[in-house]
Formats: sequence, C-alpha cells, structure tokens
Amino acid sequence: MAVEHVDGKNRGHVMLYALSTCGWCAKTKELLRQTGVAFDYVYVDLLEGKDLNDTIDIVEKFNPSGSFPTLVIDNRKVIVGFREQEIREVLGA
Repeated sequence: MAVEHVDGKNRGHVMLYALSTCGWCAKTKELLRQTGVAFDYVYVDLLEGKDLNDTIDIVEKFNPSGSFPTLVIDNRKVIVGFREQEIREVLGA
C-alpha cells in the first residue's frame, strides 16, 4: 500500500484514509498539516488490485459504511468525515 508520511508532533499513530478527488478529505489532510501532527495517509482510489481490496477491508473494519475521509487514531478512535472540532480535541491541537 502506498502510504505517505507527514512529519510533525507525535500524537499516536494517526492514519487518514482518503480519496484523491474528495474535498472533505483534502480539508481533513490540511487540518492535520495545520495542527502540526505527524500522520500517515493513503489515497484509496489510487490503489489497485490486492492493495485496494486489503485497504477497503481495513477501512470497513473501522467504518462499516466505507465512506471518506476515515481518520483512525491508534487503531482505537475513528473519526468519519470532516469534523474539525472533534479532530482538534482528540489530537490536542
């Protein structure tokens, strides 16, 4: 899977599952950058084959509706959609 990393403050493992064409995904990614939090992200729509299927399975484990953006923190906390206040609260940003 083609995971990209953005350096910043460690607030646990922060993983963003996004679509390259999704405006709310872009807003979530930009919010994470603005807050200075380290995070990983993957554009699910740019994956193919097994990587795509495996990643969709992971997203649906955390977010059964399979919608984007899906933000996963430490494999425990899940935020679906662009929820600025909740993201800021959870990440202490």
